[in-house]
Amino acid sequence: MSITGGDVVDLGTGLYAWLPPQRGWGLANCGLLVSPRGALWIDTPYDPVLAGQFLAESRKRLPEGVSVDRVVVTHANGDHFWGAGVLPDAEIIATREAREHIHYDPTPQQQHALVTGSDPATPLGAYLGRHFGAFDWSATEPVRPTTYFTGELELTVGDYAVEITALPPAHTTGDLMVHLPAQRTVFSGDVIFSSTEDRPGDHPVHWAGPLSNVIGACEQVLATGAEVIVPGHGPVLDRAGVREHIGYLSYVRERAHALHAAGVPATEAARRVIAEGRYPALGLPERLVVTIGSEYRDLDGTDLPGVLQVMSEVAAVAHATELTVTGGGPE
Repeated sequence: MSITGGDVVDLGTGLYAWLPPQRGWGLANCGLLVSPRGALWIDTPYDPVLAGQFLAESRKRLPEGVSVDRVVVTHANGDHFWGAGVLPDAEIIATREAREHIHYDPTPQQQHALVTGSDPATPLGAYLGRHFGAFDWSATEPVRPTTYFTGELELTVGDYAVEITALPPAHTTGDLMVHLPAQRTVFSGDVIFSSTEDRPGDHPVHWAGPLSNVIGACEQVLATGAEVIVPGHGPVLDRAGVREHIGYLSYVRERAHALHAAGVPATEAARRVIAEGRYPALGLPERLVVTIGSEYRDLDGTDLPGVLQVMSEVAAVAHATELTVTGGGPE
């Protein structure tokens, strides 16, 4: 099994979005900004194979003598970050807060060993193999940012301004958004996951929260006045699409708070929200385990558990949901 290809969308004025060929865990959008005097990536694909494909597409659009010499990382999840190894000489820019999430996630080779070494007969092993088995990090060394910042940072790529703003804890503890005023575009990272009628997406997954911060980050995106929004995953949106996404986030937040007040445990709350079927076109509903769990932890004042524990709960809910849909399970 392998993942190849991807759509390159010309957003005008030297700006491009690279959209993966399918939806699912680890398949993130990336950006390329090109000028006669330099080029910049916004995020990277997950593994060296996909990153090499994005690099090949980038080089087709670079003027002679220009290379991609900077990468802005919207957050430290590997699917936006680990592919930077194909640009070994590039400056890698992230928020200072992103360090915390770098330490939370496994290294690429640790994740590769976990995916390839897990028992496929268990819910977790089967889930990891199905959703992450197509990626190869066997030879991927950890990537470290070279430039950290707090607050705001403004760069120039040729004549184009690149306005980078750190966000409060939302999808992770180190999110940022990238505003390109000349192109009237924002790359939001994973504070926005999108879905449209002709290109359905997946349920968001938020590791930090609370959801009020995620909603606030979406409103910051709109406050830039940008007309084009490239989310972390899913199709490119207009402003109305961002407002629709805020509606989704508000629904999940309201249900999480109501179920928390009723004393329903977090994982059971996720199961109940999944069963409501409010957004049937979205894939990976089991990811609500993570997002609702994050909301509960904010309400309770508790810390994020280990990633393996969280993914085990996600896999268990996915397994149970599949049995319910197919009518399988014990006689």
